Amino acid sequence: MRIVVINHVTLDGIMQGPGRADEDTRDGFTHGGWAAERGADDVITAAWGRRLAAGSGYLLGRRTYSDVLAHWNTQDSPFRDALNSAPKYVASNTLSEPLLWPNSTLLSGDIPEAVTELKKIPGNDLHIMGSGALIRSLAPFGLIDEYLLCIHPLVLGAGRRLFADGFCPTTFHVAEATPTATGVIIASYRPHSSTSTGAIL
Repeated sequence: MRIVVINHVTLDGIMQGPGRADEDTRDGFTHGGWAAERGADDVITAAWGRRLAAGSGYLLGRRTYSDVLAHWNTQDSPFRDALNSAPKYVASNTLSEPLLWPNSTLLSGDIPEAVTELKKIPGNDLHIMGSGALIRSLAPFGLIDEYLLCIHPLVLGAGRRLFADGFCPTTFHVAEATPTATGVIIASYRPHSSTSTGAIL
């Protein structure tokens, strides 16, 4: 299985709290919900829908797993049943089994090693949504195969970034880029090498 990150980001790389005002207020973040209006674009919805429908499930960090499932399980939405029925692999050294939501498997201990073993299982893409800490823990080991990003035409100036300071130097090639009517660019980036050090980008 491949590991594919699917996230909304701003021009300055912020990924924190895209969906709603109270989604992630850590560090006093007050811009939650910045992607909600543009993220409802039909082109984005179709692009994400195609990818997620063809995937083999989700790989999530503890916080995203708890927040996303708790939110959608209180909503009358088709996402609720889809998320509950999909396989979910949860990377955490603080959670314990049994996990709260159905079809969930805990990955603990050495997370990069556990994900390395997970990728050996036959199947389609596993999708990471949110889960910034998990992404940063896997990238140095070359475990992320693709980043499908919806890049929004705004700068927030504060918040948690996808590629934060200390992220491993990585070069990418653009596999696909699609503009939308709302100004969002859907871009697919595949790493040339995510384990190199001292690379000139």
